Amino acid sequence: MNIVLVSTYELGRQPFGLVSPVAWLRKAGHQVSALDLTRQNLDERLIREAELIAIYLPMHTATRLAAKLVPSLREKNPKARICCYGLYAPMNAEYLRSLGVEKLIGGEFERELVAWANDAAPNGNNPSVTSMERLPFIVPDRRGLPAIEKYAHLVLPDGAYRVVGSTEASRGCKHLCRHCPIVPVYKGVFRIVGREVVMEDARRQIVAGAQHISFGDPDFFNGIKHAVTLMEEFYAKFPAVTYDVTIKIEHLRKHEDLLTKLRDTGCLFVISAVESVDDAVLAALEKGHTRADFLHVARKFRELGLTLHPTFVPFTPWTTAEGYLDLLRVLHDEQLIENVAPVQLGIRLLIPEGSRMLELEDVRKIVGPFNAESLVHPWKSADQELDVLSEQVQSIAAAADAAKWPRAKTFEAIWKAAHAAAGVAAPELKYSAAKAVPFLSEPWYCCAEPTKDQLVSLGVGAAVPKTVPAQVTSESFV
Repeated sequence: MNIVLVSTYELGRQPFGLVSPVAWLRKAGHQVSALDLTRQNLDERLIREAELIAIYLPMHTATRLAAKLVPSLREKNPKARICCYGLYAPMNAEYLRSLGVEKLIGGEFERELVAWANDAAPNGNNPSVTSMERLPFIVPDRRGLPAIEKYAHLVLPDGAYRVVGSTEASRGCKHLCRHCPIVPVYKGVFRIVGREVVMEDARRQIVAGAQHISFGDPDFFNGIKHAVTLMEEFYAKFPAVTYDVTIKIEHLRKHEDLLTKLRDTGCLFVISAVESVDDAVLAALEKGHTRADFLHVARKFRELGLTLHPTFVPFTPWTTAEGYLDLLRVLHDEQLIENVAPVQLGIRLLIPEGSRMLELEDVRKIVGPFNAESLVHPWKSADQELDVLSEQVQSIAAAADAAKWPRAKTFEAIWKAAHAAAGVAAPELKYSAAKAVPFLSEPWYCCAEPTKDQLVSLGVGAAVPKTVPAQVTSESFV
């Protein structure tokens, strides 16, 4: 079979969810091409010649973009069979099928993709599949994709850049955070990628020039023995290469004794989805940590010389003007302004189909019917000034990024806007000597409405009408 695999968005990384099934399909004897439309334009020749097209949907942005892409693919190649796979495929099955998608695969997708490819005949009754099978992972095949230096890079405190590779040591998550999009699919299950596969995938990228590896696991500490062994082996084999991971605040507290090992094996920073500093909101989200836990971890990181990159969902149904100001005060007082990408301060809670947020009566009272095209249950704040503030913060962050403002200057603009929205005077910010921190050049967030540049990369241009207001929304994985 002549197969094209497509990724529309994956947080600035070369997608593991693309290169892993490429390896499986090529091993099964298929002719496979891979397109990453964040770094490549749509190759119309490949699309016209394809017998099968599979689109990777790991998150909301990727799915919104795919929904714009599928009609264009059908127009260019009406005979091609189309599959969507990844977290957002089965939960949006009805809408995707209406666009002409034949097969939807969730969970552990590699073997199911091979089975679909091996079935040469179209099947109009091809059910959605969500597999939790323990797969014998093989080393991803990255041939044919843009070089890793084309992806997000590491920015060091002195302004120097490093080439970044990426891999995954596990998928799924054993936790059930109420707002997380992993939960409706994996339901508390996580799967480990064999250590030898992870190490070989990292080695190949390092040979190709990677100076830093970004681990894309939803939570690197889900399998603690697996993680510790990887940390030790990675440092033993690649002592000059740094890395970053994503870990829950809950796990950072529980395994506090391992923080020095993270630091001493080359971990430059840890991303953690803190979401809120309001204990009531954290309880509603079932995050498994408290405000005090977050503050303890942040202070412990400073003490050890580690860098914490907290991410947030500041705008939820329970957010108040005072609560938002409290978040900003915490970031200021805890010397975390440099650690938080400004776009994080404008994020609104996303409620996709199947979200556990809908278990809450107060959430059900405020959400609208599921909008298949925008892939969310829309909601508005009780205080609509907060919705306006969210959009204002997003605009400030976007303008600051375009103008390359330092984070402190952007934070000050947001600080003043938030106080003005609350109708109170903004106290003067008293910065201590801000310490620059390492970070990846592409911030970790989700834009609900595809941008013009993203649409152009899909080959559908700017002619696609906007269906919902542009807004930045949450896609938290820990």
